[in-house]
Amino acid sequence: MGGTDIRTAKPAGADEELAGLEAGLDSLDSVPVTRTPVGQVLRQKVAPPLLGAAFVLVAWQLVHAGGLVSEERLPGPRAVGDSFLTLWRQGTLFEIVWTSLERGLLGFLAALAIGTPLGLVVARVPFVRAALGPVLSGLQSLPSVAWVPAAIMWFGLTDAAMYTVILLGAVPSIAVGLVSGIDQVPPLYLRAGRTIGATGLRGARYIVLPAALPGYTAGLKQGWAFSWRSLMATELIASSPDLGIGLGRYLANSREAIDLPGVFFGILLILAVGVLIDLLVFSPLERRVLRSRGLR
Repeated sequence: MGGTDIRTAKPAGADEELAGLEAGLDSLDSVPVTRTPVGQVLRQKVAPPLLGAAFVLVAWQLVHAGGLVSEERLPGPRAVGDSFLTLWRQGTLFEIVWTSLERGLLGFLAALAIGTPLGLVVARVPFVRAALGPVLSGLQSLPSVAWVPAAIMWFGLTDAAMYTVILLGAVPSIAVGLVSGIDQVPPLYLRAGRTIGATGLRGARYIVLPAALPGYTAGLKQGWAFSWRSLMATELIASSPDLGIGLGRYLANSREAIDLPGVFFGILLILAVGVLIDLLVFSPLERRVLRSRGLR
């Protein structure tokens, strides 16, 4: 008996899971964290989009100069530039952009506050998931413009109608993105959380949400895209002096005035704002999350 080793029994496969987790943590620790040189950032991140925009601009000018499409159907870059100069001289350019941008950001933040707890509940409560999962997927595929008539009938031509359409378009995307991220969390993390007492809200805050960040971040990007598209659809249809002039309303006004250069300039402004928000906010956030997990 003196030479007998008494050892604590372990669940089957526990050693393999722990070894895999330790190897993963070691690989993360071994990733060197260095600051990317400014020149490399300019070459890899800034130059390609600028070259792409320049290519589109040159191709556009060639098509216009070659007479392949009539002026009534495709205005040239110079005519669209004149629309920019008109708004600049009137001093209304930034006001138009800010009117839409403020609504879009406020609507997205409200959708974030609603979609995050909703996605968490759907992901963690089986009955709620069975009941609301198909509804969220259906709402995500429904064009946001379909909600505009109902929102106007509910709230009239007010900001409340616009925010309603934004929420109905963005909340499902954020919630579904979080559900997808939680589904990809390794079960070992959840068991480790329960072992140290991280259950309920503590488990959601310290275990589930941090582990689900990659999928959640993708849902945030998609949620912003839905917020912006929903807002533009509402501004195109809803017209009232009390609402002011945003990008969607400017686009509609240009159409009503048969101002094709103004229409193209409105389209470019909408595209530029959406792309800039993604490049300045969501893409860096996504890169940071992935880099912190050794995925980049």
